[in-house]
Amino acid sequence: MATVLAFDVYGTLIDTHGVVTELEERLGTADKASLAPEFSRRWRDRQLEYSFRRGLMGAYVPFDQCTQEALEFTDRALQTRLSDVDKQHLMAVYSRLPAFPEVADALERLEAIGMRCVAFSNGTREAVEGLLGQAGIRGRFEDVISVDEVKRFKPDPAVYAHLRHRLDVAPGDTWLISSNPFDVIGARHAGLHATWVRRSLDAPFDPWGVEPDLTVAELGELAERLG
Repeated sequence: MATVLAFDVYGTLIDTHGVVTELEERLGTADKASLAPEFSRRWRDRQLEYSFRRGLMGAYVPFDQCTQEALEFTDRALQTRLSDVDKQHLMAVYSRLPAFPEVADALERLEAIGMRCVAFSNGTREAVEGLLGQAGIRGRFEDVISVDEVKRFKPDPAVYAHLRHRLDVAPGDTWLISSNPFDVIGARHAGLHATWVRRSLDAPFDPWGVEPDLTVAELGELAERLG
């Protein structure tokens, strides 16, 4: 049976900080525009925190709602006073974020060596299909698998079990590919193999005594290592 590579989407295939330029424009004044990178970072961090908290509470909502609530919080925390129109625009931008530069070529190379590739995300199927489609890489994936189908969020073990059941593969034949350490640890805890895409040399891995099977700087390196 061919090895399955299950790719996380936000932060792994798709650059969540691709919203910075739009933030600079929407924030307006030079002083506020300088907050754009910090705004983007806090927005992403709070988005994930909200998914974790909702998962613990058993209060699932679609990931888009976590994103919207995180945007509202970040606006309040940084006192940037974005208008409702600005927020609507930024949410629309989030739905068409760019892929990282090497992704398309790396996926083509992985497909050429016989890897089964699927997208595996906290995002809804509709949102992920849209992101991958506008990035021109949807055709590289056999399927899109969303946690929305089980109403849980990563790193709940149930979502990794759902991935395997959907694909009918054994844990040893399944690799998670993610830039998010919590996702890598979650997959390893569930018995899957995992690759950490360390997109920043400054990024530390969580010191939990659980390590990725493989660490790469970007997906081109993954294609080289597996080829």
